[in-house]
Amino acid sequence: MYAIFKREFLSYFRTPVGYVAMAIFTFISGFIFYSLFSRGIVSISNEIISLRSLFIVIVPIITMGMFAEDRKRGTEVLYFTTAGDLFSVVLGKFLAAMALCLVMFVNVFLHMIVVSICGGRVGVGAWGSVIVFFFLAALFISIGLLASVLTDNQIISAIVSFLLILVTQLITAIGAYFGTALSTLMAYMGFSVDARSDAYTAVSGAIGWFDPFAKTSQFGDGIFSVSALVFCISFAIFFLYLTFRILEKKRWSQK
Repeated sequence: MYAIFKREFLSYFRTPVGYVAMAIFTFISGFIFYSLFSRGIVSISNEIISLRSLFIVIVPIITMGMFAEDRKRGTEVLYFTTAGDLFSVVLGKFLAAMALCLVMFVNVFLHMIVVSICGGRVGVGAWGSVIVFFFLAALFISIGLLASVLTDNQIISAIVSFLLILVTQLITAIGAYFGTALSTLMAYMGFSVDARSDAYTAVSGAIGWFDPFAKTSQFGDGIFSVSALVFCISFAIFFLYLTFRILEKKRWSQK
């Protein structure tokens, strides 16, 4: 696993991928921090919350070639012909992407130092936002890995990853849409207002339950929830397992 991790992590700096991701993240985070700092209302928590929207761009960039490029070049077969566990391959690539996120996040740590030096306060809400950032990063990177293992085209991999993360970020709105649609249908069928309201609440709540942003929104206020973190890590493991199973299926198809 360490060999895979080392190769993938260093590959970010042998190609433009790592530098592009770091440049985008650094520019946006620096712009947000400067905008807040110039107004004298710096909030590291708000900065990190704003940066979470970048997952939809950053994650497809750093994961699109992890398996797609290996498959395109034919080097994927090396994973299938070795006696090593394929899950260690998946985990090594996952940890490499997480390590790159940590490197990118150094910029935010510098902002926290600047705030402290200038007499500002980096409270528990800021550290809660940091924790949430990396748990969400783990979730979305696992989605990106799954998208990458499905195709040998990096562009298609990036698009699939982008769409999956976009859906994740719009889950609450999607839940409200389906709830409204069901409520409207029930109105035509003659159901009472209370029944329609209950149906709307049930449908929108059931779909919205899968929204990781809603579950972790209170961390920025210093209110911690273990269940929200378990939710993120559980789904990350689930997507990593799916990636492993797809690789395992390909291994057997090679025989």
